[in-house]
Formats: sequence, C-alpha cells, structure tokens
Amino acid sequence: MSKKIIAICDYGMGNLHSAASALEHVCADDQQVVVTSDAQVIASAERILFPGVGAVRDCMQEVKRLGFDQLVKSQIDAGKPVLGICVGMQLLLTHSEENSGVDCLNLMPGHVRFFGNDFTDEHGAKLKVPHMGWNNVFHSQDHALWKNIKNGERFYFVHSYCVQLDNSAQELGSTEYGVKFSAGLCQNNLAAVQFHPEKSHDAGLQLLRNFSQWQP
Repeated sequence: MSKKIIAICDYGMGNLHSAASALEHVCADDQQVVVTSDAQVIASAERILFPGVGAVRDCMQEVKRLGFDQLVKSQIDAGKPVLGICVGMQLLLTHSEENSGVDCLNLMPGHVRFFGNDFTDEHGAKLKVPHMGWNNVFHSQDHALWKNIKNGERFYFVHSYCVQLDNSAQELGSTEYGVKFSAGLCQNNLAAVQFHPEKSHDAGLQLLRNFSQWQP
C-alpha cells in the first residue's frame, strides 16, 4: 500500500531537514515525509507544510518564481491540511513591513509589523530584537492542533516581525513580547505558527503529531 505524503515545500528558504526529521519522528506508519520543490508531488500530497526562514522579500520572490503562490492557494482551496511555520506564516498575510514593505499572499487578512528599534516592555526595560528564545503561547481557541498541549506552554521563537490579524477570530494562539501578537492563525484547513515546533522539544513534536493527524 502506498504511503500518504506529507510534503514540505522547498523553495530554498527554510531549515527544511529539521522540520522533516521532527515530522518523521511523529507521523504514522502509513505516512511519508517528503521535502520537495516538485509541484506535482506537492499537489498529490495528503497534507502540506509551508516553512520559511529569512527575509520576506527573498521568500516571496522564490515562492512566485516556483509558482508556489498559486500552488499553495489551490491546495488550500482543495481542502488539504496546510501548516505554515515562521516566515511561512508571515507570507500568508496581506502585507509585511519588512524590506520597506512587501505584498504577501493575502490568504489571511492581516499585517506583519516590525517590533521596533526602541522596543521596551511594560516597565520601560529595553527588549532585544529579534525576539529569540522560549516564550509562552496561550490558546485563543480550542483547536485540534492544541491536543495534549497545555495552555501557556513554551515554544521557541526567532523573529523580528510579528503578525497582527485583522480578524481576531482567526487567531489560533497568542504571545506577549512587549506587545501581544498572534503566535498562530487558523482558518478551516489552513493553520500556521510563528514559533518553530521542530525546535520546541516535546510540545513542538506534539503539535507536529497533531498536524499529521488533523482532519479539518
């Protein structure tokens, strides 16, 4: 019996093999993780991981060059479970302030904002940018991706820009770092997280396990 493919979109902008290794650790025996830039493989997959690391402009250029902008949208429209990670989440939004402003995929209404050069907490203490390290993520709604993950669990972040959704009902989870921002989003069969589950130990593996089993 052929295995069900979990395709990790390879457009040259992400720590793909760490994500693949983590997914392979938790997926079912009848599933196979494939890192690929082949549109046919992605289109035939059961579910899709859309990662990203680096500058948004560079990521968008490669996504468009490979036709992944239309491909990812078509797979979402087809009802497949899709999970974005880090910049892969930011690319789903309408617009990013990074690189003097970049139009993104506009699959979810919202904007990606820079934390700021003079960024402080509520007590006026200066905060480092990028936001790097472990932080608590609070569930904004009950969702299958949070199965067996406690509310307020810590996940690993590395980012200088944060997501602000136009529609709070689409927020999967939130985090505070000077400001409150969306640490995850969801809409039907599309979900995404700002943190790196593949670097987040047991909680991250559980989230990837949940994704591998998610039936929207």
